[in-house]
Amino acid sequence: MTIGRSSRGRPATIYDVAEAAGVSHQTVSRLLRGFKGIRPETRARVEAAIAELQYRPNPAARSLRNGRAHRIGALSHDLTEVGPSKAIDGASRGAQDAGYLLDVVSVDPRDPVAIEQGIQILRQQELAGVMVLAAADAVAAAVEHARFPVSVVVGAEIDEAQYAAPATPSGRGVELLVEHLFGLGHRKFLHVAGPGGWISARNRAVAYTRALEARDVNSCGVVEGDWSAASGYAAGHRIPVDGSVTAVLASNDQMALGVIRAITERGIRVPDDMSVVGFDDMPEAAYFRPSLTTVSLDHHRGGRAAIARLIAQIEGRDEEPDLKDPRLQLQVRESSGPPPH
Repeated sequence: MTIGRSSRGRPATIYDVAEAAGVSHQTVSRLLRGFKGIRPETRARVEAAIAELQYRPNPAARSLRNGRAHRIGALSHDLTEVGPSKAIDGASRGAQDAGYLLDVVSVDPRDPVAIEQGIQILRQQELAGVMVLAAADAVAAAVEHARFPVSVVVGAEIDEAQYAAPATPSGRGVELLVEHLFGLGHRKFLHVAGPGGWISARNRAVAYTRALEARDVNSCGVVEGDWSAASGYAAGHRIPVDGSVTAVLASNDQMALGVIRAITERGIRVPDDMSVVGFDDMPEAAYFRPSLTTVSLDHHRGGRAAIARLIAQIEGRDEEPDLKDPRLQLQVRESSGPPPH
């Protein structure tokens, strides 16, 4: 959202609106509070000034007036990673559009002390609600036991294993990747999985196994990483390079990048000898060498959906916000091709 600015180059204030409309700031304030007894011509001038200056009420000031908190706490993890950073950006913009401020606390989901410290920071604030985007089991369990006195929404996928067909963005994305590789002629697959403590990693592993079983193909193995390029690089040094594996499906793009570097160092050509695909479509994926075949997942939309659901709970609204899954699209690039003959 573009924040309005006055002629002085700073965000427009209620006083700037009053000056532009030729009214008192009390009149502008009454209009913003929904007061009906304002003359139509005055209302029109004030609304025109608000539009011209792109004025947006200050949520903090509004909370002082009505005694209601307009801050939402968000618990996330490593914001240097693509998924969390995009989800937080989407949630922040969604909160701002609804008149709330988003306070973000980032924690290491592998560190119980850090998780507890992050929760305590949020508990000490006057918040309208809490959103959790660090969708690791340890974080979700800690939040559940914390018993926040406000509404809490955990932005995590459902359990893919409970459904007969792909039911999550992870499940449907992996199905697209396997279908693509299978269509190219691959029958010798290996999966570089994310850490087992993450629901999205488990869902992608479940979807990978099911997709191969549906095509009567056996997996050549699963190597677990931790989402980082370094763990993908380590996995790449464990992948057989004797022709027994022709396609590697990494659970995210960073690990795929590490795999490509490792197997290239071992004399494997991508995709001539081995295809490698990722998941997420990070901004740099199109500029890898070779460019990376992956699935684009709209994390930004996912963050907006999570914050919309939380705000609906905070405001006691019965209507359900649009919670459709983030859009998925297969991005076919240079890192995938037919298996060697």
